[in-house]
Amino acid sequence: MSNTPTFNPNLKFIRIIEQHTNGLVEFEFAVGEPGLFVELLMAQAQFDEFCVMQGVTPTQGPLPTAQSIEEQEWDWSLRAARDQHLRHDNKA
Repeated sequence: MSNTPTFNPNLKFIRIIEQHTNGLVEFEFAVGEPGLFVELLMAQAQFDEFCVMQGVTPTQGPLPTAQSIEEQEWDWSLRAARDQHLRHDNKA
């Protein structure tokens, strides 16, 4: 028997990034592996319906950080890229 975890597409995860004052929920959604995710933005009612429909497992806390230079090249999110871009715009 192998101890290697298998990819299970029936496992679905969400991680709330931010609940905006305008009623939108910004979150990460993953299928099979919580570290492989897409970033989504939905109104609260749609988010609640999405979670029920997908049968998601909420996760908490930050994703693990990259351990090597090669991993760091892939260790980013759209939110981080947007925030980095805005910081550069403010310096100009």
